[in-house]
Amino acid sequence: MPLIEVEDLRKTFSVAVRRGGRMGALRSLLAREYRQVTAVDGVSFALEAGEMVGYIGPNGAGKSTTIKMLTGILVPSGGRIEIDGRIPHQRRVEHVRRIGVVFGQRSQLWWDLPAIESFELLRHIYRIPEPRWRANLREFTELLELGPFLETPVRQLSLGQRMRADLAAALLHEPKILFLDEPTIGLDVVAKERIRRFLHDINRERGVTVILTTHDLDDITRLCQRVVLIDHGRVIYDGGLERLRERFGRERTLVVDLDQEVNGMSVPNAELVRREGPRAWLRFSREATTAAALIAEVAARYRVRDLTVEEPQIEAIVRGIYETGSAG
Repeated sequence: MPLIEVEDLRKTFSVAVRRGGRMGALRSLLAREYRQVTAVDGVSFALEAGEMVGYIGPNGAGKSTTIKMLTGILVPSGGRIEIDGRIPHQRRVEHVRRIGVVFGQRSQLWWDLPAIESFELLRHIYRIPEPRWRANLREFTELLELGPFLETPVRQLSLGQRMRADLAAALLHEPKILFLDEPTIGLDVVAKERIRRFLHDINRERGVTVILTTHDLDDITRLCQRVVLIDHGRVIYDGGLERLRERFGRERTLVVDLDQEVNGMSVPNAELVRREGPRAWLRFSREATTAAALIAEVAARYRVRDLTVEEPQIEAIVRGIYETGSAG
């Protein structure tokens, strides 16, 4: 049985309709009208224990609404969620004791307390046995380099420090599942790398199942083997990154270093898109030719020093899928 099962999940909200003008405002006040807005529209997927999945989409696609239903914060309007044998909104207290949640723009730490005191409070809230709590705290302090600011009030921490402390707080009670909503938003390169490395380690070493929503597709390419793309409340792609590249990254680039600069470089089934001295960039389609065939053509026509094939960037592929509104 999958650890997480989502079937035909739906969520609609009632939104008040506002009328323009003074009379329209008065009518709206006396007889309030509402319209139904669909945020999640028939989403289905299943996750096995130990998976790390990127759940991605543009703003307003329904990502955060889905996560809130999975964590039990929101009640679905329709469909079914089952997580480790539980329906989240029906068994909220038990459910939250068994999951970890980090929302990048919110903190579960007490603002005016030092981080270590928040961790102490969480030990009592989750009823974590003290030896287990100390062992986890020691490990996370080392992995996330928390030592220098454990005694610092949370309000004085940098964003990167607070995010590391929030990750530790979410995992002290050893949940099987970790929900992450924009965990690297606003962080610098060093802080992002530290958090990515930590997430990789806890997924590999502890088998924690991770659902990650983010606009930073570097997070996805560094951490996830599988992505679920959502747009307008519907899943438009569910599969591996490599299959995503193969199906939708139709154009690749062959970077050629020649012995000397060549004017008017021309190769069948390829387009010269850029040239800097003896280096040239040739774009080609997977449908028109293979990299091996193109390399053979180039080598037969020119004196080559080096060759590199550049795969399409995941970000460009995903952007193209959003623009067309379909993953085929």
